[in-house]
Amino acid sequence: MKITSKGQVTIPIHIRERLALLPHTDVVFELRDEAACIRRADAPRAGAGRGRQLVERLRGRASVTMTTDQILALTRDADD
Repeated sequence: MKITSKGQVTIPIHIRERLALLPHTDVVFELRDEAACIRRADAPRAGAGRGRQLVERLRGRASVTMTTDQILALTRDADD
């Protein structure tokens, strides 16, 4: 892995998933001996797992103006 001219690197997916590093997650770099370590800037709030974080990021972004009943009707067989 190489550092770009802007000082950026891509964090491998297995590390992002293990640490639940979603886009816009604040991280901290620390020096330990001759190594640089990355960690989340703050621990997730109680009950705020990865799924909840994703839902919170998406909340209010929908552009469909359908009611819940209309959306549910789309998921049911027409034969019901």
